[in-house]
Formats: sequence, structure tokens, C-alpha cells
Amino acid sequence: MIKQSFLTTLKPTQLLYLLIISIGAIACKNQAKNDKDHLVFRYNQHKNISSLDPAFSKDLADIWATHQLFNGLVQMDNNMNVIPAIAKDWVISETAIEYTFTLRSDVYFHKHQLFGKDSTRAANATDFEYSFNRIIDKDIASPGSWVFQKVESFKAINDTTLTIKLKQPFPAFLGLLTMKYCSVVPKEVVEAYQSDFRSHPIGTGPFKFKRWEENIKLVFRKHPDYFEKDSLGNSLPYLEAVSTTFLPDKQSEFLQFAQGNIDFVSGLDASYKDELLTADGKLRELYTNDVNMIQGPYLNTEYLAFYMPSEASEIKAELIRKAINFGFDRKKMIIYLRNGIGTPATGGFIPKGLPGYDASLGYDYDPEQAKALVQQYKIETNNKKPEITITTTSEYLSFCEYIQRELQKTGLGVNVDVIPASALKESKANGKLDMFRASWVADYPDAENYLSLYYSKNFAPNGPNYTHFKDAQFDTWYEGAFLETDPIKRSELYKKMDSLVMSQAPIVPMFYDKAVRFTRKNVHGLGINPTNLLELKKVKKLK
Repeated sequence: MIKQSFLTTLKPTQLLYLLIISIGAIACKNQAKNDKDHLVFRYNQHKNISSLDPAFSKDLADIWATHQLFNGLVQMDNNMNVIPAIAKDWVISETAIEYTFTLRSDVYFHKHQLFGKDSTRAANATDFEYSFNRIIDKDIASPGSWVFQKVESFKAINDTTLTIKLKQPFPAFLGLLTMKYCSVVPKEVVEAYQSDFRSHPIGTGPFKFKRWEENIKLVFRKHPDYFEKDSLGNSLPYLEAVSTTFLPDKQSEFLQFAQGNIDFVSGLDASYKDELLTADGKLRELYTNDVNMIQGPYLNTEYLAFYMPSEASEIKAELIRKAINFGFDRKKMIIYLRNGIGTPATGGFIPKGLPGYDASLGYDYDPEQAKALVQQYKIETNNKKPEITITTTSEYLSFCEYIQRELQKTGLGVNVDVIPASALKESKANGKLDMFRASWVADYPDAENYLSLYYSKNFAPNGPNYTHFKDAQFDTWYEGAFLETDPIKRSELYKKMDSLVMSQAPIVPMFYDKAVRFTRKNVHGLGINPTNLLELKKVKKLK
């Protein structure tokens, strides 16, 4: 704790000096490393993992871990295409309601004594039937139960055939099935451990569970009977083990990376972004010999949200909500606060890269228009000193302070309230905040996932509509999109919905994120994808 406290108080120049010393010591450290170090992938998870049960894989930290341990019927490749996993192929009926999956017969669970003398067994269609029933079981209370809202039934026909029948056509359904909630689990092991399955996971994934000291260390080992192979017929995974630490401080995490103690860092944090990157987003020369930077589109929209039923007249006023949208320069914000990593959100809520995105739907920087709207509000309401409060976490304080300074120039008073992430999560879900920072990362690659945040039947806390936005026309279009099988027509519906939302401004899009990863030079095959999923089965580390 003393070390972490010390690091977080370092000035940037002091940190840079320490990093130079650390990098100079890498060669010495590498000499002392075990000969098998190249077989172990090490990373830090600064947010603690709450469960290794895929039924509760809601947060990215949990998803990264359970993705190594479990498989579903299908999976997503790096280009967001749905490809086979345990299901080797499938047929969709002409009505687009019934899906018939044919399963592989060579997929085995990780060894466990409950499987009998052979210590393992093949996963089958009955296991999927059990796993899906478990997700929708109200007593289990899985946060993934919504995935099956449009499912009427599912049934194992035999060991290798599973049918799923929908209530209505839903073009994004296969994408939903790639989520970790839909992973297969073995009934005998789950029922033996019950709630303790969270810390005794048995799946079919490329790695198997070895050890977990909560908030300290997590270790997985290679699954020797894993079914997937590479393009040359070699068995996956290449690595022998995955080791995860839980340093809560991002600055300490980066120092571990700089010293060569962990193999990659994900994301761009204010504590190290200027030491690592130039102002235009390029890797600094100091790191080019030891570090690779990988970046790509990330299906994540960062935004400010208004609670529409708020009693505050400023929040209720469309004039003020639009003034805020016009009132700050998103391009400057990306340059100075993100070192160019990200795209200014001058389109709608749907992020760039998804069908339905339209760059013309949003708000460009227009300070004069923002001032005029605030002035109009003052005249119409006789409120001479309008004021708002933005609630955020410390991680996004710099963004909110930037917006605060810009909006104050329009005549609008702005306060910034910083609270813990857990408090923000609870408060926004229960309508306790007038205005708050939020983000939405795609659960599956379809714009419907983003638009679900504005459907009136999805009011939080029972759904993702945190703003409690409600519009009858929007609801009609949203429901109609499920029945539209033509992708071009569905995309046009998405644009109309996004345009309607932006016209009423229940949110303020800030930027569309980019996924960025920094790896050691000896790491190969890590790659990147628009959902920022950590895929390790094809990763190699050179000696």
C-alpha cells in the first residue's frame, strides 16, 4: 500500500524519470526470468473480478476472465462476424423464427472428479438446454436473463442437435448468442457447488481454472483437450498459462508493464497517457523498441445523460439540453484529453462503425448558438441564473471540468460532483441523478443494442433506459425494426430513431471510443476487436 500511495503522488516529470530507470532495468530482469516465462501471459486487472460464473459475466473484467474458461454455440471474430464455436453449423427457418444448431461431438469439459473415472465428458445439447434454463431462472437472478426475452423455447433433440424458437424474427439474435451468458456449463458440477461455482468454474474453454486469491491473483492453465486448432492444424491455445494480478491503481499497473512484469496494458489512462503518447497519438520514441501499440474501432459511446423526469427546470428544458450539446468543442477535447485516441461524437448515439450511424445527426460546436439558447431559456423562464450539476467519477473528472469551463461561457452555471463508481452506478439506475456521465459498450454488434436505451419499456433499474426517455413514435419504430429483415431498411429505421432521440437531446454524446492496447514486443497474435474482448487462445510469446 505504501508503494501505491507513493506512485499516485508522483509528478509527471518524476514518473517519467522512474519509467526511464525501469525500462533500463528490463534487460537485467529478463535475464533472471524463468525459461518458461514465454509460455505465461501476464496482465493486470485494476477492477476486481466478481465471479467466474458466466451467468454473471456482466462487466468487462469478468468477461475477459470467463472468456478464457467457457464456450458458447457461436463466437465473434475480430471483424464482428458470427462464426462457429461448439455449434459447427446452423440452419435458420424461412420465417427467421427457428434456429437449428448442429453441435460438435469433440468438445470436452475441463477435468473434474464429478465426471467419474475418465474425469471429463463431452458437452452436448442437453448441457445447453440446462445452461439456458439456468440463465432465465429467477432464483439464479442472472443479469443476462434479458438475452432470452425474445426466445419462446429451446430444446435438445439429441446430443448434437439443439433448436431455439423465437417469439418473433430478430436479426441480431446470433450476435446475442456470442455473449458469455450463453456459455455451456455442466449440470453436475454447478449443482454440486451451487453459488460457489463462481470460484470453482468448469467449462470447455482454451484455459482451465487453477487458482484464485480474490483481489490478489488469478491463474489459469492450458486445457489440453481443447477442440479448436489453428489454420495449420496445430492445437490451441499456444500458451501454457494465464496469470492475472489486481493492482487497483492504473499508474502502478503501467509501471509493472514498463518493467516487463506484465505483458500488456489496455486503454489510455490520464496517469500515463502523456508519458507514453505524443499529443497526436503516436508512441513516444522512448518506448518504440520495447512496446507495440494496437488500436482499432471500439463500439463504445461516451456521453452525458439527463434524467428526463427530473424536477429541475433546467433539465426539463430542451433549450438547455441543446445548449449543452452545442456548447463545447469535442475535437479539442479528444486532442488535449485523449491524445487523439477517439472520434468526436458529432453524429448521433449510434457509434461510428455500425449500420445506422449517421454523421449528420448530432451537434457541432457552436458557442453562439449555445449562448442564444441559454439566453432564450432565461427570458422564457425568468430564471436569471440557470445551473446544472454533472455527476461523474474521478476517472472522467478532466472531461467534465473541460465541459464545465466551456459551458460557463454560455451563461450556464455548472457544478461537477465526483462520487465513487459504485455509487454512480446505483444512483443512475434508480433515478437519483439529474445529469451524469455514462458510457455504453455494445453487448452485440447491432445498433438496436444502443437504441434499447430509449425504449420506454426498458426504464431502469429493470432495463438500460437510464434517462427514462419516452416517445410513442420511437417505440413504434423500435418494435418495427424487429420485424424488418431487410438490413438496408432496418438501418434506415435505426437512423430515424437516432435522429428523433438527438432532436430531443436526452443525452450529450462526447466521443466514440477507440480500443487501444500496448504490448511487449515479444507478444504476437493478441489483436484487437470492436468489443475489446481479450482473446488469448492464439497468443504467442517469443523467448
